[in-house]
Amino acid sequence: MGAQKSIHAGKAKIDVNVDFTHKLCAALMLPSPFRNSGNPLSQVIGSLCIKHPNLFGGSEKLDVSWDKGLYDSNVAIAYRRPRPEWLSQQSFVIQHSVSPEIGVHGVPVDNFSRSGSGGVNLSRLSAGINLNEPASSNWSSTTSIKFEHVRPVNDDGRSISRDVDGFPVTCSGGTHDSMVVLKQESRYAKANDRSFSQLSLQIEQGIPVLSKWLVFNRFKFFASKGVKLGPSFFLASLTGGSIVGDMAPYQAFAIGGYGSVRGYGEGAVGSGRSCLIGNSELTLPLVCNAFLCI
Repeated sequence: MGAQKSIHAGKAKIDVNVDFTHKLCAALMLPSPFRNSGNPLSQVIGSLCIKHPNLFGGSEKLDVSWDKGLYDSNVAIAYRRPRPEWLSQQSFVIQHSVSPEIGVHGVPVDNFSRSGSGGVNLSRLSAGINLNEPASSNWSSTTSIKFEHVRPVNDDGRSISRDVDGFPVTCSGGTHDSMVVLKQESRYAKANDRSFSQLSLQIEQGIPVLSKWLVFNRFKFFASKGVKLGPSFFLASLTGGSIVGDMAPYQAFAIGGYGSVRGYGEGAVGSGRSCLIGNSELTLPLVCNAFLCI
Protein backbone atom coordinates (compact mmCIF):
# COMPACT_ATOMS: atom_id res chain seq x y z
CA MET A 1 0.00 0.00 0.00
CA GLY A 2 1.33 3.43 -0.87
CA ALA A 3 0.30 7.05 -0.62
CA GLN A 4 1.62 10.25 -2.14
CA LYS A 5 0.57 13.78 -1.26
CA SER A 6 1.77 17.29 -2.08
CA ILE A 7 0.87 20.11 0.31
CA HIS A 8 1.38 23.79 -0.46
CA ALA A 9 1.86 26.00 2.61
CA GLY A 10 2.54 29.50 1.32
CA LYS A 11 5.65 29.20 -0.83
CA ALA A 12 6.72 25.94 0.76
CA LYS A 13 5.95 22.61 -0.86
CA ILE A 14 5.77 19.39 1.15
CA ASP A 15 5.91 16.06 -0.66
CA VAL A 16 5.01 12.93 1.33
CA ASN A 17 5.39 9.40 0.02
CA VAL A 18 4.90 6.31 2.20
CA ASP A 19 4.89 2.65 1.14
CA PHE A 20 4.15 -0.41 3.22
CA THR A 21 6.09 -3.39 1.92
CA HIS A 22 5.73 -6.11 4.56
CA LYS A 23 3.54 -8.38 2.44
CA LEU A 24 5.64 -7.79 -0.68
CA CYS A 25 8.88 -8.78 1.04
CA ALA A 26 7.25 -11.83 2.60
CA ALA A 27 6.00 -12.93 -0.82
CA LEU A 28 9.46 -12.56 -2.32
CA MET A 29 10.97 -14.36 0.70
CA LEU A 30 13.74 -11.80 1.04
CA PRO A 31 15.67 -12.52 4.25
CA SER A 32 16.30 -9.50 6.42
CA PRO A 33 19.92 -8.86 7.48
CA PHE A 34 18.72 -7.37 10.77
CA ARG A 35 17.95 -9.38 13.85
CA ASN A 36 15.33 -6.85 14.99
CA SER A 37 13.29 -7.12 11.79
CA GLY A 38 10.33 -8.29 13.89
CA ASN A 39 9.54 -4.63 14.52
CA PRO A 40 6.65 -3.72 12.15
CA LEU A 41 8.21 -0.30 11.45
CA SER A 42 11.30 -2.01 10.00
CA GLN A 43 9.16 -3.09 7.02
CA VAL A 44 8.07 0.45 6.14
CA ILE A 45 9.59 2.39 3.26
CA GLY A 46 8.87 6.10 3.25
CA SER A 47 10.11 9.52 2.25
CA LEU A 48 9.40 13.10 3.28
CA CYS A 49 10.53 16.17 1.37
CA ILE A 50 10.08 19.82 2.36
CA LYS A 51 11.09 22.53 -0.11
CA HIS A 52 11.07 26.29 0.37
CA PRO A 53 11.90 28.27 -2.82
CA ASN A 54 12.36 31.71 -1.22
CA LEU A 55 13.50 31.34 2.38
CA PHE A 56 14.70 34.90 3.15
CA GLY A 57 13.10 36.73 0.23
CA GLY A 58 16.18 36.54 -2.00
CA SER A 59 15.43 33.28 -3.85
CA GLU A 60 17.34 31.23 -1.29
CA LYS A 61 16.27 27.60 -1.44
CA LEU A 62 15.94 25.23 1.50
CA ASP A 63 15.43 21.50 0.96
CA VAL A 64 14.84 19.06 3.81
CA SER A 65 14.50 15.39 2.90
CA TRP A 66 14.12 12.15 4.80
CA ASP A 67 14.24 8.71 3.18
CA LYS A 68 13.84 5.35 4.88
CA GLY A 69 14.41 2.01 3.23
CA LEU A 70 14.11 -1.46 4.66
CA TYR A 71 17.71 -1.45 5.85
CA ASP A 72 18.90 2.16 5.57
CA SER A 73 17.86 5.74 6.20
CA ASN A 74 19.03 9.20 5.16
CA VAL A 75 18.30 12.74 6.36
CA ALA A 76 19.62 15.75 4.43
CA ILE A 77 19.30 19.53 4.80
CA ALA A 78 20.50 21.64 1.87
CA TYR A 79 20.60 25.44 1.65
CA ARG A 80 21.34 27.13 -1.70
CA ARG A 81 22.02 30.78 -2.37
CA PRO A 82 21.35 32.28 -5.82
CA ARG A 83 24.41 33.25 -7.85
CA PRO A 84 25.00 34.34 -11.47
CA GLU A 85 25.01 31.46 -13.94
CA TRP A 86 28.68 31.96 -14.85
CA LEU A 87 29.75 31.45 -11.22
CA SER A 88 29.89 28.22 -9.20
CA GLN A 89 26.60 27.37 -7.56
CA GLN A 90 27.02 26.94 -3.80
CA SER A 91 25.06 24.70 -1.49
CA PHE A 92 25.50 24.02 2.23
CA VAL A 93 24.60 20.44 3.13
CA ILE A 94 24.15 18.63 6.45
CA GLN A 95 23.48 14.91 6.15
CA HIS A 96 23.06 11.86 8.36
CA SER A 97 22.71 8.33 7.03
CA VAL A 98 22.70 4.76 8.31
CA SER A 99 23.30 1.86 5.92
CA PRO A 100 24.65 -1.71 6.02
CA GLU A 101 28.31 -2.13 5.07
CA ILE A 102 28.32 -5.28 2.92
CA GLY A 103 31.12 -4.48 0.46
CA VAL A 104 33.85 -5.44 2.95
CA HIS A 105 32.05 -6.86 6.00
CA GLY A 106 29.19 -8.59 4.17
CA VAL A 107 28.63 -12.33 4.27
CA PRO A 108 28.42 -14.14 0.88
CA VAL A 109 25.26 -16.23 0.52
CA ASP A 110 23.65 -18.30 -2.25
CA ASN A 111 27.02 -19.47 -3.59
CA PHE A 112 28.46 -15.90 -3.58
CA SER A 113 25.65 -14.64 -5.83
CA ARG A 114 24.73 -11.95 -3.27
CA SER A 115 26.01 -10.49 -0.01
CA GLY A 116 24.12 -10.44 3.28
CA SER A 117 24.72 -8.31 6.33
CA GLY A 118 27.67 -9.14 8.53
CA GLY A 119 26.29 -7.09 11.42
CA VAL A 120 28.23 -3.91 10.51
CA ASN A 121 26.33 -0.72 9.66
CA LEU A 122 27.77 2.75 9.06
CA SER A 123 26.28 5.80 10.75
CA ARG A 124 27.61 8.85 8.87
CA LEU A 125 27.24 12.49 9.90
CA SER A 126 28.61 15.10 7.50
CA ALA A 127 28.48 18.85 6.97
CA GLY A 128 30.06 20.83 4.18
CA ILE A 129 29.91 23.00 1.07
CA ASN A 130 29.35 21.88 -2.54
CA LEU A 131 30.44 23.98 -5.53
CA ASN A 132 28.94 23.07 -8.90
CA GLU A 133 30.94 24.56 -11.75
CA PRO A 134 29.05 25.87 -14.80
CA ALA A 135 28.84 23.14 -17.44
CA SER A 136 30.94 23.68 -20.56
CA SER A 137 30.30 21.59 -23.67
CA ASN A 138 30.07 17.96 -22.49
CA TRP A 139 32.03 18.47 -19.28
CA SER A 140 30.80 19.24 -15.76
CA SER A 141 32.59 19.33 -12.42
CA THR A 142 31.82 19.49 -8.72
CA THR A 143 34.10 20.48 -5.83
CA SER A 144 33.20 19.93 -2.19
CA ILE A 145 34.74 20.12 1.24
CA LYS A 146 33.08 18.50 4.23
CA PHE A 147 33.61 17.20 7.72
CA GLU A 148 32.60 13.57 8.14
CA HIS A 149 32.12 11.50 11.28
CA VAL A 150 31.71 7.75 10.69
CA ARG A 151 30.51 5.49 13.50
CA PRO A 152 30.09 1.73 12.87
CA VAL A 153 27.13 0.24 14.70
CA ASN A 154 25.67 -3.24 14.98
CA ASP A 155 22.14 -4.25 14.02
CA ASP A 156 20.89 -3.03 17.43
CA GLY A 157 22.37 0.44 16.90
CA ARG A 158 25.24 0.07 19.39
CA SER A 159 28.73 1.36 18.56
CA ILE A 160 31.29 -1.31 17.69
CA SER A 161 35.02 -1.35 16.98
CA ARG A 162 35.32 -4.89 15.58
CA ASP A 163 33.23 -7.17 13.40
CA VAL A 164 31.97 -10.66 14.26
CA ASP A 165 35.35 -12.14 13.26
CA GLY A 166 37.30 -9.79 15.51
CA PHE A 167 38.70 -7.54 12.78
CA PRO A 168 38.68 -3.74 13.32
CA VAL A 169 36.00 -1.78 11.48
CA THR A 170 37.64 1.66 11.79
CA CYS A 171 41.04 3.08 10.91
CA SER A 172 41.51 4.54 14.40
CA GLY A 173 40.80 1.22 16.10
CA GLY A 174 38.12 2.88 18.22
CA THR A 175 34.39 3.27 17.71
CA HIS A 176 34.55 6.11 15.15
CA ASP A 177 36.61 7.87 12.48
CA SER A 178 36.66 11.61 11.76
CA MET A 179 37.98 13.39 8.69
CA VAL A 180 37.82 16.53 6.58
CA VAL A 181 37.62 15.60 2.91
CA LEU A 182 38.28 17.78 -0.13
CA LYS A 183 36.69 16.17 -3.17
CA GLN A 184 36.81 17.06 -6.86
CA GLU A 185 34.83 15.20 -9.51
CA SER A 186 34.78 15.81 -13.27
CA ARG A 187 32.28 14.16 -15.60
CA TYR A 188 32.12 13.85 -19.38
CA ALA A 189 29.05 12.62 -21.24
CA LYS A 190 28.23 12.53 -24.95
CA ALA A 191 25.44 10.63 -26.68
CA ASN A 192 23.71 10.34 -30.04
CA ASP A 193 21.37 7.87 -31.72
CA ARG A 194 24.14 5.33 -32.38
CA SER A 195 26.50 5.52 -29.40
CA PHE A 196 27.36 7.12 -26.09
CA SER A 197 30.51 7.84 -24.09
CA GLN A 198 30.95 8.50 -20.37
CA LEU A 199 33.96 9.38 -18.24
CA SER A 200 34.13 10.18 -14.52
CA LEU A 201 37.26 11.20 -12.59
CA GLN A 202 37.14 11.54 -8.81
CA ILE A 203 39.84 12.62 -6.34
CA GLU A 204 39.45 12.79 -2.55
CA GLN A 205 42.02 14.26 -0.19
CA GLY A 206 41.85 13.84 3.57
CA ILE A 207 43.08 17.06 5.22
CA PRO A 208 45.11 16.70 8.47
CA VAL A 209 43.21 19.21 10.61
CA LEU A 210 43.82 17.17 13.78
CA SER A 211 46.43 14.47 14.34
CA LYS A 212 43.85 11.71 14.90
CA TRP A 213 41.84 12.48 11.78
CA LEU A 214 42.31 10.40 8.63
CA VAL A 215 44.83 11.62 6.04
CA PHE A 216 44.62 9.95 2.64
CA ASN A 217 44.42 10.42 -1.11
CA ARG A 218 41.80 8.40 -2.99
CA PHE A 219 41.47 8.31 -6.77
CA LYS A 220 38.72 6.61 -8.75
CA PHE A 221 37.71 6.61 -12.40
CA PHE A 222 34.97 5.13 -14.56
CA ALA A 223 34.83 5.04 -18.36
CA SER A 224 32.25 3.43 -20.62
CA LYS A 225 31.46 3.28 -24.32
CA GLY A 226 28.31 1.94 -25.93
CA VAL A 227 27.79 1.36 -29.65
CA LYS A 228 24.71 0.18 -31.50
CA LEU A 229 25.57 -2.63 -33.94
CA GLY A 230 22.52 -3.20 -36.07
CA PRO A 231 19.83 -4.63 -33.80
CA SER A 232 22.38 -5.42 -31.06
CA PHE A 233 24.22 -3.16 -28.61
CA PHE A 234 27.85 -3.45 -27.46
CA LEU A 235 28.96 -1.95 -24.14
CA ALA A 236 32.50 -1.78 -22.73
CA SER A 237 33.53 -0.23 -19.41
CA LEU A 238 36.65 0.20 -17.30
CA THR A 239 36.67 1.03 -13.59
CA GLY A 240 39.62 1.50 -11.29
CA GLY A 241 41.04 3.34 -8.33
CA SER A 242 43.58 3.44 -5.56
CA ILE A 243 43.98 4.90 -2.07
CA VAL A 244 47.21 6.02 -0.39
CA GLY A 245 47.61 6.86 3.30
CA ASP A 246 45.14 6.12 6.09
CA MET A 247 42.38 3.73 5.04
CA ALA A 248 39.41 2.52 7.02
CA PRO A 249 38.07 -0.91 5.98
CA TYR A 250 34.84 0.63 4.66
CA GLN A 251 36.88 2.82 2.27
CA ALA A 252 38.34 -0.18 0.43
CA PHE A 253 37.39 -0.87 -3.19
CA ALA A 254 34.91 -3.75 -3.26
CA ILE A 255 34.77 -6.01 -6.33
CA GLY A 256 31.55 -7.81 -7.19
CA GLY A 257 27.94 -6.89 -7.79
CA TYR A 258 26.03 -4.94 -10.40
CA GLY A 259 28.33 -2.70 -12.43
CA SER A 260 31.38 -4.68 -11.29
CA VAL A 261 31.47 -8.48 -11.70
CA ARG A 262 28.02 -9.83 -12.47
CA GLY A 263 26.88 -13.03 -10.78
CA TYR A 264 28.61 -12.15 -7.51
CA GLY A 265 27.36 -10.18 -4.52
CA GLU A 266 28.85 -6.82 -3.62
CA GLY A 267 32.41 -7.39 -2.44
CA ALA A 268 32.12 -11.18 -2.87
CA VAL A 269 35.13 -11.31 -5.26
CA GLY A 270 37.41 -9.29 -3.00
CA SER A 271 38.40 -5.84 -1.74
CA GLY A 272 41.58 -3.84 -1.30
CA ARG A 273 43.44 -0.56 -1.64
CA SER A 274 43.50 -0.71 -5.45
CA CYS A 275 41.36 -2.25 -8.15
CA LEU A 276 40.97 -2.39 -11.92
CA ILE A 277 37.85 -3.92 -13.48
CA GLY A 278 37.05 -4.30 -17.18
CA ASN A 279 33.66 -5.34 -18.53
CA SER A 280 32.21 -5.92 -21.99
CA GLU A 281 28.66 -6.90 -22.87
CA LEU A 282 26.79 -7.64 -26.08
CA THR A 283 23.02 -7.30 -25.91
CA LEU A 284 20.98 -9.18 -28.53
CA PRO A 285 17.25 -8.74 -29.06
CA LEU A 286 14.93 -11.74 -28.86
CA VAL A 287 12.23 -12.28 -31.48
CA CYS A 288 9.38 -14.22 -29.90
CA ASN A 289 5.99 -15.53 -31.00
CA ALA A 290 3.55 -18.00 -29.54
CA PHE A 291 5.63 -21.02 -30.65
CA LEU A 292 9.24 -19.91 -31.02
CA CYS A 293 11.69 -17.59 -29.26
CA ILE A 294 14.99 -16.85 -31.04
